[in-house]
Amino acid sequence: MNSTNNKKRTKTEEKAVQKQFQELLDICAFIRSDEDRNLIRKAFDIANEAHRNMRRKAGDLYIIHPLCVARIVVEVIGLGTVSVVAALLHDVVEDNPEEFPMEFIEKEFGPKVAAIVDGLTKLPPDSGSESLQQINTFRKMLLTISDDIRVVLIKLADRLHNMRTLDALSPEKQIKIAGETIFLYAPLAHRLGFYSIKQELEDLSLKYRHPQQYKEVLELLKDSELKRNASVEKFMHPIRKKLIERSYQFEMKNCFNSLYFIYDKMHKAGIPFENIHDLSSIRIVFDPDPGIPENIQCWSIYALITEIYLPKHNSIRDWISFPKTNGYESLHFTVMSSDGKWMEMQIRSQRMDEIAEKGYAAHWKYKGLSTHESELDKWMRKIKELLQNPNPDAMEFVDDVKMNLFAHEIHVFTPMGEIKALPQKSTALDFAYEIHSEIGHRAIAARVNNRLLPLNHELQSGDQVEIITTDKNRTQRVWFDEVVTSKARSSIKNNINAENKRLIERGKSIFDEKLENYNVTLDARMMGKILEAYDTTTKEELYGKTGADLITLDDLPKYLMLIGAITVDASKEKNDESKSVARVAKCCNPIPGDDVTGYRHPSGDLILIHKLRCPNAVKLAASRGNLIVPVNWSNVKTLSFQARIALQGIDHCDMYRQIITLITEELKLHVCVFNMASYNDIFEGTIELYVRDTGNLNDLMKRLNDLKGVESVKRLEIFGSE
Repeated sequence: MNSTNNKKRTKTEEKAVQKQFQELLDICAFIRSDEDRNLIRKAFDIANEAHRNMRRKAGDLYIIHPLCVARIVVEVIGLGTVSVVAALLHDVVEDNPEEFPMEFIEKEFGPKVAAIVDGLTKLPPDSGSESLQQINTFRKMLLTISDDIRVVLIKLADRLHNMRTLDALSPEKQIKIAGETIFLYAPLAHRLGFYSIKQELEDLSLKYRHPQQYKEVLELLKDSELKRNASVEKFMHPIRKKLIERSYQFEMKNCFNSLYFIYDKMHKAGIPFENIHDLSSIRIVFDPDPGIPENIQCWSIYALITEIYLPKHNSIRDWISFPKTNGYESLHFTVMSSDGKWMEMQIRSQRMDEIAEKGYAAHWKYKGLSTHESELDKWMRKIKELLQNPNPDAMEFVDDVKMNLFAHEIHVFTPMGEIKALPQKSTALDFAYEIHSEIGHRAIAARVNNRLLPLNHELQSGDQVEIITTDKNRTQRVWFDEVVTSKARSSIKNNINAENKRLIERGKSIFDEKLENYNVTLDARMMGKILEAYDTTTKEELYGKTGADLITLDDLPKYLMLIGAITVDASKEKNDESKSVARVAKCCNPIPGDDVTGYRHPSGDLILIHKLRCPNAVKLAASRGNLIVPVNWSNVKTLSFQARIALQGIDHCDMYRQIITLITEELKLHVCVFNMASYNDIFEGTIELYVRDTGNLNDLMKRLNDLKGVESVKRLEIFGSE
């Protein structure tokens, strides 16, 4: 919102600037020495000089902006001298880099102030489009969190004042800045516990993004104000009387929800204004008795209130036992008033109230009172984990941050009762990686509230989750679409990269060994032809697919012959019938012991083994009978074969665990699909897994059939296209 204007200041304006600076000094109660006072004075003098010829779009002096930001930093956020100095200087380098470069700031104010100012300085215009520049600037600011969170706190103050003075800009600019605010800065304020800033940012964003709805909500509140106030006072009177009788020292007030909150209820949830019972909430803030734990005192006050008013079923939100990630603690619930209306209530101690109002700054004030890691500490640790390996794409980075750091949370439990906080929409697989990356890599299914469910099952608050694992690494690319946390995505990515490297090395070894058999060295032209023959574009892709057995190289001699790398005789020598390789056909997945037939590929290097009943085998026998040959399972390189079985029976709480334990732990078999469901105490479903032969499969089916509750087990045919 910077704007250069050479109009000189008037004496009246200069006097007003000095007056505002003196007011700033007056509210800085933390100043304990002349050194601090002089440092703030020095920062103001430099900012005043740097912005001397600058005015904002509305025509007011630009220096008023850093003064207002510094005031918000003190009054609303509660920071100290270094932050006030940085707030006064936050636009100096950006607006006047030649006269006041970053080196100057560091020399005059030290590395801490310089680092904060640098974090607040926008990236230059050549860093991309205007919108991308804003995203990159936000990204740059977030990357400073692990070094000094004051950068983010001062930026919130900066954004709040910009939103308060948005009237002077064009409607297009207003909508852009308001949209950016609701998307990034309001959630950031919420996560850091600055509810007053969050609410004001939301309301101001609504004012400029949806002006008509903003006016509508404002008028509805104004028209109903007298009636609501009288109703609230009537409601509070008996509560106030009872608390006084019990000698509580307390404050009770009516706290209004934001216009944005009401707009959200009306226009998104479709609730008429007159039916919104939480337009405001009654908050009780008490001075705690030091001899009694605060949570017990909260519940005691709750008991007194519910003697007067009937509580709403399932309305309690206990943020005392389970504080929010930003450190917020409070007991929320709803009761029925004597007028037949629901009333929201909050109970909290003075300490809880200060943390709720002052957020991060108050958190640090009370940090020394507990040896336990707070929820805000855990969130800060998550930020540092996310920023250790930030996504290089600015837009994706911001999406990661919004999903992992700003999203509403759920609280789930481990089998031992330990609480884990995860973003909403987290899956059982996210939970597995939250426990440990190795648990995630080896996860096969989850037991959620004693129900066996797939790993992509979305968790809800209060779920108790147990992860079932195998002894093998099962990480798959598809898992990227089944997780939302950055920790899970990063672990999956790293594991897949490591696995890809292993497969490439294995594939290269196989490929080089094949070439050695023919005493061939390929030049660049020949290698290009081989890549083209296998529908690959790079050697790494060819090696990786070979290492993963997606490419068998059985027809490599044919391609080497076509490009002139070997002679026809040499090709024939390696392609005699006794050295053909057999593999199972994917259309029917036969396993050793099945009645099968063989189909020789026209190249002569590969024999596909089909079940006799396979439709494709029948078709081939009719159309290419000369290529149907007897088969020998000893030629098949596959060590395990895919099979599918169907189960049905009477469900009980331990049923799925017994099935999984038998398959993966006792018989050491690999499950690729586990699809079970229970209805009215009956379970049924299918399992796809890898077995060695029909004997192995029959043994498994017999063992499954012996389990208590299992009524039937049968093998299902797998027919598809080859």
